[in-house]
Amino acid sequence: MSSPQAPEPVKLVVSIIADTRERIGMVIARIAGRYGRPDIIGSVMNFVETDYYAAEMGERLQRRLITFERLIAPDHLPDVKIFTNAVEQDLSQNGKRTANIDPGYLSRFHLVLATGKGFAHRPYLKEGIYADLTLVYRDSRFEPLEWTYPDYAKEMFIGFLDRARSKYIMQLKEEEMVR
Repeated sequence: MSSPQAPEPVKLVVSIIADTRERIGMVIARIAGRYGRPDIIGSVMNFVETDYYAAEMGERLQRRLITFERLIAPDHLPDVKIFTNAVEQDLSQNGKRTANIDPGYLSRFHLVLATGKGFAHRPYLKEGIYADLTLVYRDSRFEPLEWTYPDYAKEMFIGFLDRARSKYIMQLKEEEMVR
């Protein structure tokens, strides 16, 4: 029989898609105000993977990946998604979003994103939020699954997440030394 134990803390990862670099900066500041200082900020990339957001947010979108220094409990992910949904709403103009914010967490074993859309591979968490197992870590690298969004399977994303995981493992070791 297994005995329930508290999970390890996880690293907050956020993907921001927005119409301008300034708006991305505004989103980062809002999230940092709640969850602490960013520690890894990826390059701004043109968002060209899909036109899914074009009608609402415009044609020339940009994306940036960010991680945050302070680790969180994995069961806080729905609260993060609810908060980022509120930020999206606050930044909306004329009833349309100007930013799409996808929070998730990185653990030793995987990358999980939060979503409001259920599906076969997305277990329900709470308050309308589901978990999307996006990448798994095996054989010393993140690997996509059959449902992984194509952009998350790209080397640029994988490289960013590898760096984030290395920092995260170091943070866990530091926390262990403090105890």
